[in-house]
Amino acid sequence: MYDLTYFGLAMAAALIVVNAAVSLALRLNLERRLLWAALRTVVQLLLLGLILQGIFATDQPLLVGGMMLFMTAVAGISAVQRTERRFAGIWGNALIAAATGSWVVTFIVMAFIIPPHVWIARLPQYAIPLLGMVLGNTLNGLSLGIDRFTEELVMQRGLIEMRLCLGATRWEAAREPIRNAVRTGMIPIINSMSVVGLVSLPGMMTGQLLAGAEAMTAVKYQIMIMFVIAAGTALGTVTAVLLSYRRLFNARHQLQVEQIRPRA
Repeated sequence: MYDLTYFGLAMAAALIVVNAAVSLALRLNLERRLLWAALRTVVQLLLLGLILQGIFATDQPLLVGGMMLFMTAVAGISAVQRTERRFAGIWGNALIAAATGSWVVTFIVMAFIIPPHVWIARLPQYAIPLLGMVLGNTLNGLSLGIDRFTEELVMQRGLIEMRLCLGATRWEAAREPIRNAVRTGMIPIINSMSVVGLVSLPGMMTGQLLAGAEAMTAVKYQIMIMFVIAAGTALGTVTAVLLSYRRLFNARHQLQVEQIRPRA
């Protein structure tokens, strides 16, 4: 695979000027955010490259596990940072949901889909990228699901409390907001699956093709990844919404909407 030069990377970085031009032309005031995002992209990926080089060279399971735990924690934190409302326990809920959605499906892939004898000698090269792809999509589902659920509770507070006063259980009163929240969290991955191969070539498939893999081999891996990502997103979103439901409805079947506060 061709090794990009630093000059080539600099030329690619110059394309961010297009974003800045759009922001200036439309007076979006996004120039500083674009610059900050670009700098973070470069710094974070360079650091990641250095860390992964060290992990790949040592091939120590403890280092691999530590890296995976760190990635999961960052995903959970990032999911909460994207929500417009907060409540007590939201950070722990997001971390648990991120871990549940990503680690379960990653374990299934490495235990039953990709034979252990394939990756046992190359654990970092398989485990870290696979978990990263699942986490990247799962955190979107978490943030969208939690955000929609809290919004529904705030906007429909009167209707929900009326149902509770009329004898509905907390599950009966919250069932529709839960369904809407989970649906919202799953929409992005469903949209991606609907147009994959028609509108875009996904990152994993593109990387394999650039590395010289056969087209059908790359396609099979990408199909597997899409299904794994969809499963991880669904599992993580459901977990996050249900944990939020348990936090915001007490055992006496009361809505604790006062816990929900706008993001500072």
